[in-house]
Amino acid sequence: MADLAPRLEVLLDRESIAARVNVLAERIAPDLGQDAVAICLLTGGLWFAADLTRALAALGKAVAFDALWLASYGDGAASAGRCEVRAGLQRPVTGRPALVIDDVFDTGLSLEEAVRHVRAAGAASVSTAVFARKPWPLPRPLSPDYVAWEAPGRFLVGYGMDYGGAYRGLPYVAALALDDVA
Repeated sequence: MADLAPRLEVLLDRESIAARVNVLAERIAPDLGQDAVAICLLTGGLWFAADLTRALAALGKAVAFDALWLASYGDGAASAGRCEVRAGLQRPVTGRPALVIDDVFDTGLSLEEAVRHVRAAGAASVSTAVFARKPWPLPRPLSPDYVAWEAPGRFLVGYGMDYGGAYRGLPYVAALALDDVA
């Protein structure tokens, strides 16, 4: 991985990420109902979901936690145009408010499928939070309720975002020059 470091341009460092997550938690907390369930979209949303739920707990909003594993990218750099549910919810959400949490919003396909899935499971309400929202040239089926960062239209890695499964664990967000990757 050290040989790829020059091809990564750091856009947000660890401290900037933490500050954005805390600000977002302060925006979400007053709107979050009692008995809420935070639903992390796997795999990329795990880092953001962990930080956001801890920040919410620090504000007195200890939410239940669940995950939904959806896949639209696989190991590629472009969406397949469809979303596959690889693992569904593990706890009941019937009659409870749900907060769906994801790392990045680009095509909107994963978030739309997650919202549909959670509503079908009987959630009383469904809101959405994403760490990064990227510009997209086409209309998207929905817009996230909460966004921590308006990202540039570049290929992002780190803080849960990946390229072929790699780079998710970087403690910062970086742009990856895909033309440099063999």
